[in-house]
Amino acid sequence: MRRFAALVMLWVIQVPAFGQSLALTFDDGPKLGATPLLTPAERNEALLKHLAEAKVRATIFVTLANGADRPEGMALLKAWGDAGHTIGNHTVTHPDLNSAAVSLAQYQQEVLACHEAIHELPGYRGWFRFTFLREGNTPEKRDGMRAFLESKGWRNAYVSLDTSDWRLDQKLVEVLTKNPTADLGPIREAYVAHVKQRAAAYRELSRRLLDRDIPQVLLMHHNLLNALFLPDVLRMLKAEGWTVIETAAAYQDEVYRLQPDRAAPGQSLLLSLARSKGWKLSPEFERLMDDADFEILALQRLGY
Repeated sequence: MRRFAALVMLWVIQVPAFGQSLALTFDDGPKLGATPLLTPAERNEALLKHLAEAKVRATIFVTLANGADRPEGMALLKAWGDAGHTIGNHTVTHPDLNSAAVSLAQYQQEVLACHEAIHELPGYRGWFRFTFLREGNTPEKRDGMRAFLESKGWRNAYVSLDTSDWRLDQKLVEVLTKNPTADLGPIREAYVAHVKQRAAAYRELSRRLLDRDIPQVLLMHHNLLNALFLPDVLRMLKAEGWTVIETAAAYQDEVYRLQPDRAAPGQSLLLSLARSKGWKLSPEFERLMDDADFEILALQRLGY
């Protein structure tokens, strides 16, 4: 707890002025799995096109077995680096370190194998994002991974602004599988509203927890949902006053050097910091703990 308190003092004193800003990060890519409407190459191309048109540089966190372990998937990944985006590590097969069946040694080997496959790509950084945002179900795993990353000079690529876009992507694919000509307007609107609510809530949580704005790191996924609707999300964020910055700039903030004593498994860094302080979330923050349940129920009422 003393370490936590000391770091709190450090970030209060030494913080860059980023204001209402966020960085875009995409997990689990590049995916070669089939989806309705777009081929894997078309999905990847659409994401890169949307980012280029918005003049935004993002980060993709690679789950190797989703596609980059094959030449066609590696070509999709390389396109991110060639376009000026950064590339990080998200293991080979996306195991859950909180599972009793996954040992610390097994998990570290997944990280090393992914690094070996992608570290020579343009844009690669020594940034590792925990799968499921879970740092281990025991102190030995948590501390072992912290020591492992430090020994390699790699960063824990925290998320501060978490979304459940993956859940809405599942709904999108489900709807299109049943009806390829379905009206996707309600799903698009639900997704934009979801990110808007999460962005506002995490910004408010930052202000209450730290007495300031932090440059947020937004979690999204390499999926059909974003291939179709990322421009709508970016327009909303701009209208709400958000500035998109590069991930490296966001990670300059001292808050991303913290190691919370009480991590909130599967949740954002801000929720872990709140838990470490012994906070109980007030009602307006409770939706941060669901997986887009609010939006999914609303879509179900509309017949989706």
